[in-house]
Amino acid sequence: MSTWRRRDTGGVAYDDVEGTLRERTIVALSDRTLRGNLETAATSWGEGREAMRHDHGLDEMRERARDIRRQNIRELPALLSEMQAKVREAGGTVVRAADGAEACRYITGLARARGVRVVAKSKSMATEEIKLNEALEHAGIEVVETDLGEWILQLGGEHPSHIIAPAVHLNRAQVAQLFREEAGTDDVPDDREGLVAHARVRLREKFAQAGIGVSGVNLGVASTGTVCIVENEGNARLVTSQPRIHVAVMGMERVVADWDQAAHILQVLPMAAIGQDAANYVSLITGPRREGEADGPEEFHLVIVDGGRGALRGTEFEEALSCIRCGACLYSCPMWKSVGGQAYGSPYSGPIGAVITPLLEGPSSPASRDLPFMSSLCGACGEACPVGIPLQDLLVKARARASSPATRKSGVAFRAWSRLWRHPATYRAWMAGWRMMLRARGKDGWATHLPGPGAGWTQVRDMPSRWPPRR
Repeated sequence: MSTWRRRDTGGVAYDDVEGTLRERTIVALSDRTLRGNLETAATSWGEGREAMRHDHGLDEMRERARDIRRQNIRELPALLSEMQAKVREAGGTVVRAADGAEACRYITGLARARGVRVVAKSKSMATEEIKLNEALEHAGIEVVETDLGEWILQLGGEHPSHIIAPAVHLNRAQVAQLFREEAGTDDVPDDREGLVAHARVRLREKFAQAGIGVSGVNLGVASTGTVCIVENEGNARLVTSQPRIHVAVMGMERVVADWDQAAHILQVLPMAAIGQDAANYVSLITGPRREGEADGPEEFHLVIVDGGRGALRGTEFEEALSCIRCGACLYSCPMWKSVGGQAYGSPYSGPIGAVITPLLEGPSSPASRDLPFMSSLCGACGEACPVGIPLQDLLVKARARASSPATRKSGVAFRAWSRLWRHPATYRAWMAGWRMMLRARGKDGWATHLPGPGAGWTQVRDMPSRWPPRR
């Protein structure tokens, strides 16, 4: 086994580096505060999930959840057709968008046609994926995130670090500073309750101004055309009921057949995500407000986004579509716990993000090609997944898919190296030369800067120049 130690320089902001995955990772590894925040959250969630396993039989529930989601993906075209028909029967409008650009055009066009100047949003990874905020702002429409974590990130000009807890990489002091800057005053409390109260006051003003409320969709129930939204704050209920128009953005794979299936997935989701046996709020929305009803929007629009998902059906990566976006694979992953979600450069981070982002973006996006290599392949992600996605296997397949002529050449070199290592004489000669170089470039038993192929390794970790290494 390899042994190394990481070096800390502390206090580097993400905005200081724009560039490759390696550069973002190096910046993240140098941020002590970030790693402390991530470790605290991951430990808490992990303990909660273990309690769900022991007290509520999460492992047994996982088998049925896996079967449900595999069946849903197999029957996806029929389920989407049924979902579409039921939403229209309930008085809603359904739009099937081939990609994010088409979805954004529809929503911005709707806002312009209705004279909407302010849009209120609840947390939605699908809208992060299609870059809806940017599209609306480009059209001159104000967008306000109403989820506390998302609003914090909006103030800081950042993107989510985690699927469930977007601002998990920030601590209370950092949040308080952002609130002071937004309010233009130092008269902002720094305790948790005070910060939440401050955000509530600032955001309630926007609910009254919003002409459109945009939400994501955790599940769509085909048999009734109902969208299910799971949250812990209650802001999604205001977003979907206060404005006169509700737009729900759903990835096409998020549909289930009926309420029996939906009930099981909605029970498993909070157990895996936050270690609780139920979410604080589950909103079930079927169409717009009906005649005689006092609450709800006048219009309901469901935007179903393909965005590359349909092309994954029938492939070796089909199982990735079963994901219920709980985030359990993220906080189980030693890589994510070290660098956080923003280092991935994608709305979907962690093991599931490393698999689906290159698939959804396609081979024409070299920025995401290296993401499958952002894993130790330890298998913790697959063990944590509540719907049994074999993420470690998919990561290996994604690595092979990402192979370029350069990586194939390096493969030839490694095969030659492997043959040399099989013979004791060449192995001993190579190791003797390697130890001499390590000692020449090391200090206190650790090599800190290696040339050539070793340079990438020692950018982010040290290598022992003797065995066992001194600690």
